[in-house]
Amino acid sequence: MRKLIVNTFVTLDGVMQAPGGPEEDPSGGFEHGGWSFGYWDEQMQEVMGASMARPFDLVLGRKTYEIFAAHWPYSDEPAAEPLNNAAKHVASTTLSELSWENSKLIGGDVPAGIGALKAQDGPELQVHGSANLIQTLLAHGLIDEFRVWIFPLVLGGGKRLFDAGTVPEGLELTSSETSSSGVIIATYRSGAEIKSGSFAAGQPSEAELARRAAQEG
Repeated sequence: MRKLIVNTFVTLDGVMQAPGGPEEDPSGGFEHGGWSFGYWDEQMQEVMGASMARPFDLVLGRKTYEIFAAHWPYSDEPAAEPLNNAAKHVASTTLSELSWENSKLIGGDVPAGIGALKAQDGPELQVHGSANLIQTLLAHGLIDEFRVWIFPLVLGGGKRLFDAGTVPEGLELTSSETSSSGVIIATYRSGAEIKSGSFAAGQPSEAELARRAAQEG
């Protein structure tokens, strides 16, 4: 059994769309592509390098696959070699041919296909980008870990990591550090308990009881 891990950059208000550049994903009229660029520092580069140094396979949605396949095979950046060499599992109902080396389609039932990948022996499965696919993974409880880089800005609109329909669950923080530019690099384990409760103590006042009754009405 291997873990499925979401690796993503997000703004403080949860937007994950097009962090790398204006042309990356302007769908929906998104005008803020490239929002992560100005925050990059050496510490972030080191953390990214360490992540890429471990064996991994990729699980990608169609749009992210097309973005990656048009860039990484033609790049000499440090990340190019591990990404090009990794096995790529692509969730798509429209693609029939995959030009990027070591790429395979996840056909038919995507949650079942990804569940089958997790059941195999092999390196960890990393999801990069793929906002729409992540919503499917969340709905079916297939994500074991989130490696989230939280950037100190808000955008107000765009594709979000946790969108409408997200299934409630607790998360356990297993590591965190902060870059010189204020980016919080955090890892969360899925499946923790939601620790709900109330700070209200003792018998509620008549005014509070009336407030609750008004809400029910």
